Amino acid sequence: MSKTVLVTGATGNVGGALLPLLLAEGVRVRALVRKPASLPDGVEQVIGDLTDPASIDTTGVDAVFLVWPSFDTTLAPDVVSRLAKRVVYLSADGVPFHAEVERAIEAAVPEWTFLRPSGFAANARIWTDQILAGDVVRWPFAEARRSLIHEHDIAAVAARALLDDGHAGQVYSFTGPESITQAEQVRLIGEALGRPLRFEELPVDAAREKLLASGWDPAFADGALEAWAEMVTNPEPVNQEVERITGKAPLSFRQWAIDRADAFRG
Repeated sequence: MSKTVLVTGATGNVGGALLPLLLAEGVRVRALVRKPASLPDGVEQVIGDLTDPASIDTTGVDAVFLVWPSFDTTLAPDVVSRLAKRVVYLSADGVPFHAEVERAIEAAVPEWTFLRPSGFAANARIWTDQILAGDVVRWPFAEARRSLIHEHDIAAVAARALLDDGHAGQVYSFTGPESITQAEQVRLIGEALGRPLRFEELPVDAAREKLLASGWDPAFADGALEAWAEMVTNPEPVNQEVERITGKAPLSFRQWAIDRADAFRG
């Protein structure tokens, strides 16, 4: 009998990439959604909400892919106590609310795996409006280097942790295949679009104002600016964990830009 996996965050970048990977392995896939959504054929949609623990039904579920929906972790202990015996949690290094969810999972779930990927390549979508408007991206810290990871590779690691033995109790920190500057990211997006995009350095104060105007929390904006500044002199590291876990080398940012070019075309 095939395994049954419940995917939360199924309409997001990683959850959306995970669904077809699980289906391809003959897994019975359920998606926890707040309302009916457009998902691949073969995915069973179940209506529920992580902010309403009583709405969560994991009867017959062997494993759960968990994406926590907010910074508020008040309900985490109640939610995770209702999940399956195996939970793969999409986490992050050095983020307090993720640490709180991890502690709740450790206390309630027999078989857990924490995924802590490096920066998402999908975060480059923050430049979408500028790219749609012209050929210049104005942003701070052109030389900040990140080991960005394609959401497909995060999903591939998650699939192995959900389906295979030997991952319980593991914390996986993994990266994309290269350290790439923000200016190089813009150039590669331009190449994928067939346009000569250019990065123009934006002063930090102006960048902070831009982030706040777009709705960023002040503390979160300050933390992001500090992190980008640090990456100019101390680039994010690169490791080979994706290939070790999945047996396949991770995809490049160039490939991500090709795969997601339509997002920058409007």
